[in-house]
Amino acid sequence: MTTPPAAFAQFGYTLALAERTLTAALRQHLAARNVKPETWYALRLIAAGSPGLAREALSHDLERSRTMNADSTHELLARLEAEGLICGDREVDLTDEGESLYRSLRDYLAGPTVELLGQFDANDIQTTIRTLQAIAERAAEELAVAN
Repeated sequence: MTTPPAAFAQFGYTLALAERTLTAALRQHLAARNVKPETWYALRLIAAGSPGLAREALSHDLERSRTMNADSTHELLARLEAEGLICGDREVDLTDEGESLYRSLRDYLAGPTVELLGQFDANDIQTTIRTLQAIAERAAEELAVAN
């Protein structure tokens, strides 16, 4: 058996460190706007799946988050509905107020994102995105086969 490249051993740790650090930065930026990360994540998923994102698919995606489960997902969606940010039964959409909040947060978060990523070559960023997407797809395929 050949010895794997040293980068393979560093990959998981480096990815975990980046995820932890970037999540902390996101939480800090959202806290400045008095928004919980779960709210941002739900609004972003709904905006990406609009019009008419299936509630079941949305709930499944939210439940897969490390900080969410079936009960907390149900509570989150009920809260967003009570706050007038989302509407719909089988299919969920952002209300005008929800769309406004989503766009405001998206634009607000764009500043720190540009500031951070602007320090790196855009081609390197694109390569990183493509590589991480491919790794995630391959890992998902392997998980599906194992299950």
